[in-house]
Amino acid sequence: MRVLLTGGSGFIAAHVLDILLDHGHSVVTTVRSQEKANKIASAHKSAGKDKLSFAIVEDIAQENAFDEAVKSDPPFEAVIHTASPFHFNVTDVQKELLDPAIIGTTGILKSIKKSAPSVKRVVITSSFASIVNPFKGNWPDHVYSEEDWNPITQEQAVENPANGYRASKTFAEKAAWEFVEKEKPNFSIATMCPPLVLGPIVHYLNSLDGLNTSNQRIRDIFQGKAKEEIPPTGTYIWVDVRDLALCHVLGIEKEEAANKRFFITTGYFSNKQIAEIISKHYPKYKDQLPGEKTPGGDYPEGGLYKYDNERVQKVLGIKFRGLEESIVDTVKSLQEVGA
Repeated sequence: MRVLLTGGSGFIAAHVLDILLDHGHSVVTTVRSQEKANKIASAHKSAGKDKLSFAIVEDIAQENAFDEAVKSDPPFEAVIHTASPFHFNVTDVQKELLDPAIIGTTGILKSIKKSAPSVKRVVITSSFASIVNPFKGNWPDHVYSEEDWNPITQEQAVENPANGYRASKTFAEKAAWEFVEKEKPNFSIATMCPPLVLGPIVHYLNSLDGLNTSNQRIRDIFQGKAKEEIPPTGTYIWVDVRDLALCHVLGIEKEEAANKRFFITTGYFSNKQIAEIISKHYPKYKDQLPGEKTPGGDYPEGGLYKYDNERVQKVLGIKFRGLEESIVDTVKSLQEVGA
């Protein structure tokens, strides 16, 4: 299959790219600069130009940003859209979080409809942020599933960056479903909604400073920042990046994934468990790690929401990796970049 992968240098996309090439697909990936393209190309030397090439899209939030990228010879049959704008310092939630997320998503769908009639499936990276109800706390009597939508409003979205981030994911995903309903394009979509994404980084793209937010907690723990007290876990459900990446690829390969939303989680974890796994497998960090009596980082006393991840297992046939394997592999990948 000929596939367009957006945001090719991202944490999730780098793993998606590996699996696409492994499955024999031919890929064009969008990047923000030629320098990023060169890094990815040099890490995949065995993939010829017919299997891996690049399109530069500097700013996905611009109208028509993807108009040229979606044109290809031979034409694309599928698109995996992982690119999502992120900013470190948000001063204007609407302009810096909401608009780019929504325009980035609807923009690529418009470009595909207009200029890539051969595309049959579009997979979009969404988030548990579009499922969770942030106003309910740990909500022990609720089971989250694909049926849930974050009820956040436009007014709440602009109150602060945390709300803004969650709202950007919610509004962008809703906009994608609305587009399909109203525009009746030649393609079906599938959306992927992961919670915290852990797992090994692709070392040719990453430094310890450029870590995705989820993996920063692993780095901080083994670097001794949790020795006196383990920070609160926050989101208590997770998925390994390699399982999530495989879900994206199966989302274009499997007919039955059409027009489905996938809540992709392995299950529960806590920061305390992460510390215990590192301690067990990497005794050399023992002096920097929290001990058995160190406070913090555990599950909440009043219980937690439940989750239903049946659809992703049934429709995509995924078997999830365990937390131990994920943490061990992540620490190993961080050591490779000098941790």
